[in-house]
Amino acid sequence: MASIDDEILQGAQEDAKEVAFIQNYMGVENRDLFTEEDIYYCLDVMLEYLDNMNGEADADGYIDIDTEEIAHHIQKKAKKEGMGPYDLDALILLIDAELEYNEQLSEE
Repeated sequence: MASIDDEILQGAQEDAKEVAFIQNYMGVENRDLFTEEDIYYCLDVMLEYLDNMNGEADADGYIDIDTEEIAHHIQKKAKKEGMGPYDLDALILLIDAELEYNEQLSEE
């Protein structure tokens, strides 16, 4: 049985792998748009937003994801919380990267 420390370490390793995937997906020309802290922040806001959409799933359990709407939400919340500012197109790219990462995970 894994200890809580092992689980925390494994979670941190998974998070680092996810951030590396996102940075690679975004490409060298966009790498400086977000720090690791920015990426973690944006992902947290995105997941919080998607969790609140749970009631909006269709009959098959799928949620129609509007990346531009999510990006606007992140911009608004980030401004309130003193983060950013984040460019809308850069946020959409980050969201696309996160969705692609999760798609690849679900295929494994």
